[in-house]
Amino acid sequence: MYAYIDGKLTFKNPAYVVVEAGGIGYHINISLNTYSALDDAERCKLYTWLHVKEDAHTLYGFADEGERRLFLHLISVSGIGPNTGRMILSSITPVEIQTAIVKADLPLIQRIKGLGAKTAQRLVLELQDKLKKEGADSLISMPQHNTVKDEALSALVMLGFAKQTAEKTIDQILKVTEGTLSVEQLIKQALKTL
Repeated sequence: MYAYIDGKLTFKNPAYVVVEAGGIGYHINISLNTYSALDDAERCKLYTWLHVKEDAHTLYGFADEGERRLFLHLISVSGIGPNTGRMILSSITPVEIQTAIVKADLPLIQRIKGLGAKTAQRLVLELQDKLKKEGADSLISMPQHNTVKDEALSALVMLGFAKQTAEKTIDQILKVTEGTLSVEQLIKQALKTL
């Protein structure tokens, strides 16, 4: 529902912040990773996710799009709710979490408070292939001004194609094509090849 909230940082502690935007103060739960990224900023932009339950609507905020994407992967695993996802992101950095899952580093994952052996195995089992497919740099925010190639690649990855395979296909199409292609044309040609 809310992609991000950009506004004045009126209150900050390691568990949550209050961001004032448009005259409304939003209570946003954050991880320690986001807390340290905010530093001493007076204004901030947090990428958000709204958790709707019968008795509460809770906002979770992240310093960048990559951290939010990883959080959504984590909570997609059965047995891991938003608070556990936030605990995971607070225990080690998002890059370390992604690397631990991809490399099946169960001892590192089990060191996170609240995660036992079975949950760690489930994390690896359910997320290893997804995170491998996205590639090591998936936690880096996309640049503001994407090229046609970047946008086409992002779309193909969202459709479920492996990043490396999609990138090779796009590169081959761009080598043999004369003139410029729109994002749509590039995606269509890539889909015929993949």
